[in-house]
Amino acid sequence: MTSVEVSRETLTGSAALAVQGVTVRFGGITALESVSLGVAGGEVLGVIGPNGAGKTTLFNCISGFVRPQSGTISWRGERLEGMRPDRRVRHGIARTLQGVGLFPGLTVAENVMVGAQRFRCTGLMSALVALPRAERDERSLRARATRALSAVGCEDVADRRPDSLPFATQKRVALARALAAEPALLMLDEPAGGLDTAELEQLAALIGSIRGAMSVMVVEHHMDFVMSICDRVAVLDFGRVICAGPPETVRSDPRVLEAYLGDEAAAARAGRDA
Repeated sequence: MTSVEVSRETLTGSAALAVQGVTVRFGGITALESVSLGVAGGEVLGVIGPNGAGKTTLFNCISGFVRPQSGTISWRGERLEGMRPDRRVRHGIARTLQGVGLFPGLTVAENVMVGAQRFRCTGLMSALVALPRAERDERSLRARATRALSAVGCEDVADRRPDSLPFATQKRVALARALAAEPALLMLDEPAGGLDTAELEQLAALIGSIRGAMSVMVVEHHMDFVMSICDRVAVLDFGRVICAGPPETVRSDPRVLEAYLGDEAAAARAGRDA
């Protein structure tokens, strides 16, 4: 497999999120090796690569569920090492999961309210004894959930249970839960999985509507979808960044073709495109 050194300055620049030289190993397996990339304010960055390339591990590092063996991750100039996942949410970092990850025992509205918990002012005891300020808190969180559901076109299912909804609707609800945190960095882990063409177009339109209001990272296998919505794309293969740049540059890079298609197919494709 061809390797390439990509300048850290090229990848991180003056980014709001800066990942510098991050390495993650699970036993004898290296999931990420000296990965550096960044996301500027208001930018949509796509992260693509074959299965097992390290994409979700990268997301888990940024959101605090995996601790790298080396390297640093900074958000708006503040180092995130040692910061719990819930504290990162309070700093404006929210994400979705590969699966929808909704709580079946809660309504759609209650699921989305979970995403707005960073705005809760009262503690558990106040809620249990139903103090007035706890009731105000509840109304505020429900209003935030309603706004988030409206943003994804799901306000009409607020009182439904998630498992009674089509899969595509469940994915929109999961996105609403992340949006309810009013993040400055929204991380979408395979948001297009299981969606048909019309649903992909709706998702692309939604991401386009929040472009500029927040930074967005998208991990996805659906290359055409990524190329249509992203300002820049970074390609991981065997835990390393092999290419990064504008979509039109990444799409035609021989290293990317090789990673996805294999040597012979990539050469044939390059020959046709020449």
